[in-house]
Amino acid sequence: MPARFYEQDVKSGLKQKRQLSVFIDSVVATYRSEVKTASITYIFCTDEHLLGINQQFLQHDTLTDIITFDLSESDNQLTGEIYISTERVKENAARFGVPYPEELHRVIFHGVLHLCGFKDKKAADIKLMRQKEYECLEAYSKQRY
Repeated sequence: MPARFYEQDVKSGLKQKRQLSVFIDSVVATYRSEVKTASITYIFCTDEHLLGINQQFLQHDTLTDIITFDLSESDNQLTGEIYISTERVKENAARFGVPYPEELHRVIFHGVLHLCGFKDKKAADIKLMRQKEYECLEAYSKQRY
């Protein structure tokens, strides 16, 4: 099932959503081969909105660029909601010296990788997550051109 993309009080600037959705499906198929159906919803929002989610559901009082919720009820079905602050993505793109669309895609892939079981709390997990994010960026970039 294709990923869906929604904008809540922001403009994400996301292009080629159908192609991106197909790529996201391929990421799920690669890392979660037991999944028969996937329903992933991306919601692009403000810092303020994502902070509220962070406080309410995770009891964290900090800004973040992404929060991923795995709502799956079985191993062969993947359901997830991924909230992304476009304000954080823009700030991080400037800080890392990368174009906004690249950072936006990296964060999009970060979310689906979380749904596929990748973690980012320990140093080794962070290193692997970054490697997988950049593998996704490279593969998606090659696919687009």
